Amino acid sequence: MIEAGENTGTVIAFHDITERKKMEDEIKTSLKEKELLLKEIHHRVKNNLQIISSLLSLQSEYVNISRDKLGDKLEMADVFKDSQSRIRSMVIVHERLYKSKDISNINFAEYIRDLTDNLFLSYKESAADISLKINADNIDFDIDTAIPLGLLINELISNSLKYAFPDNRRGEILIALQQYSGMGHGGYALTVCDNGIGLPEGFDFRNTKSLGLQLVNTLAGQLNGAIEVKGKNGTEFKMTFTPPPRKNRAGEYAGTV
Repeated sequence: MIEAGENTGTVIAFHDITERKKMEDEIKTSLKEKELLLKEIHHRVKNNLQIISSLLSLQSEYVNISRDKLGDKLEMADVFKDSQSRIRSMVIVHERLYKSKDISNINFAEYIRDLTDNLFLSYKESAADISLKINADNIDFDIDTAIPLGLLINELISNSLKYAFPDNRRGEILIALQQYSGMGHGGYALTVCDNGIGLPEGFDFRNTKSLGLQLVNTLAGQLNGAIEVKGKNGTEFKMTFTPPPRKNRAGEYAGTV
């Protein structure tokens, strides 16, 4: 303070900027999170485009081989429908992720319902008299598990809808997914079965010419899965699996399906 030209005192003013600093820190954290999220999205898009490219390439090779053997019997509409359902199974994973509060994981029981709704709609003519039962635990999977597992289930359900119930016969498909305590932490058991006509005698699941079942074998390997198949009184596929840690398999299935 200055009076009559003399300094008689000092006034010190304080302004609390705690809230401002807190807001600045929150903004910085949010920007970092968005940066990481953007990188993750780019990684996912790249991986998924590689998977789609690989699937279409395999489908193309299968079409050429099948045409040589079957001639005009191969229905191109069915080929496109198969490709469409495979891609759709991946799209549903992303739809579930973006609806989720946790963008890293999805509830797989809900995903199975979305996937099977789509498949039954796609095969509505052959699926008209087929009922579906889902018995799935409340399990969350990250995208690196959800996509190959979703593709695998897509193939098995599609097979049942196309081949298990000829002549529009009635039937039932069951999907079960549980955490499998016998395998310790992180182990799971998936069962997909139907009460249809079953598999031909002597059918070798691991040496099949079916593109869909070849994919099932490949996808099971990526999930560290072991599959058992029963083909009498319907068909049953049971897979026990322990997905590898995500950090060790970035892009593993891209281009290898």
